[in-house]
Amino acid sequence: MTRISHPPIVAVLGASGLIGEAICGYLMAQGHKVVPVARRFTPVQNAAWEGLAVQMPLVDAERPALQAAISKLQADVIVNCIGALQDAPGSPVARANRDFVATLVDVLQDETSESHRDGQPGRDPRLLIHVSIPGDGRDDLTDFSREKRAAEATIARSGLPFIILHPGFVYAEAAYGGSALMRALAVLPFDLPEALASRPFAVTDARDIGRSVEVVLADWTTGRRAWQSHWDIMETEASTVGSVLAGLARRLAGPKRRIRVPGWMLTTASRAGDLVSWLGWRPPVRSTALVEMARGVTGDSATWRRETGLDPLSGPRTLAMTAATVQERWFARLYMLKAMIIGILVVFWVVSGGIALTVAFDAATRILTDHGFAEPLAKAITIVTSLMDISIGLAILHRRTCRIGLLAGIALSLFYMISAALITPDMWIEPLGALVKTGPSIILMMVGLAVLEER
Repeated sequence: MTRISHPPIVAVLGASGLIGEAICGYLMAQGHKVVPVARRFTPVQNAAWEGLAVQMPLVDAERPALQAAISKLQADVIVNCIGALQDAPGSPVARANRDFVATLVDVLQDETSESHRDGQPGRDPRLLIHVSIPGDGRDDLTDFSREKRAAEATIARSGLPFIILHPGFVYAEAAYGGSALMRALAVLPFDLPEALASRPFAVTDARDIGRSVEVVLADWTTGRRAWQSHWDIMETEASTVGSVLAGLARRLAGPKRRIRVPGWMLTTASRAGDLVSWLGWRPPVRSTALVEMARGVTGDSATWRRETGLDPLSGPRTLAMTAATVQERWFARLYMLKAMIIGILVVFWVVSGGIALTVAFDAATRILTDHGFAEPLAKAITIVTSLMDISIGLAILHRRTCRIGLLAGIALSLFYMISAALITPDMWIEPLGALVKTGPSIILMMVGLAVLEER
């Protein structure tokens, strides 16, 4: 093999996600040329990767657009981290987990064939590194796992050089999905049902995935091109779900006395998670996640260790490296409260608007008429403001419009307070202090805005 003169360019597809962001951060810190690609990036990611990030809707792109984008990236190695756990409105799981991979493989095959037709047999095909899931295909019980396995089969028979990575329970600096949930559970006095807590749960330090890609890049520079590998990247001796939770509880100073929740509560929570996912939210507790966790996370890292020369970090050591800082503890404690904050604000706005529009309509109208408003105008104002309240609640309910709803709620609350001070000042000293309570509701909406980001 001949050493290549230039360092390889790595394009990370799905770079805004947990694994994609971890890979980009690790490789960039080691001085590699990385191009992060995703549908959208957070403000923090845009600031960190300014001038490098490429924003485009990869999964929804038509084949010609994807082909043009891949060609423009000029990457030697493509790392695909794109995936979806469960169906969402307008986004079936098969589109991200299977169909996109099939289109990507098709594009890469055509690109290789075209280079030969153009009389350039020396142009090397791009190496595809695909992040998949661990486990035996015979145990696949969800659309998520079946579609992931179908994508692996498409890659394996493509004739392209490839490496398929099977990480376990990925634990990274960032908290998202399952890792965010485990952090939150660690500071609550609850244990998972015994049947679930005893399941094998092999941990993968996200940095081990980055190290694996780095080994591949080093081999690429020596001229190696023939890759056909499947690697289970995870600790050698699998932890259990319960031991991971206990390790995080120790690290984050969670309560020592814990109550074991019954299985039906977890099932109910997963069904509630399925329901709110149709509103655009991505709760970590959904039916697919529960089934996949119950199956357990296991694998054999021997091939990966032999081909890369790497040794995985054990689960306990990975968890012990978690920063036990105040911001970690704040996040863990606020994570579950976030859902309660959003939920109570939805109820507050919808119910208050509904009450004023129905059973309390006459009383609400009378407040205005008692202060000099004509009855038709008072009724119109009551109807309009009630509908505005309900609209704000419904806006907060949906993930895409939640921020707008919270901002509108703050603005309308301030308007109510100022209007009351000018028009109906006696309402400020009514026995139940309805207007005084508007201030705390504004603060709660500000807290909702502060914890709204998921990545």
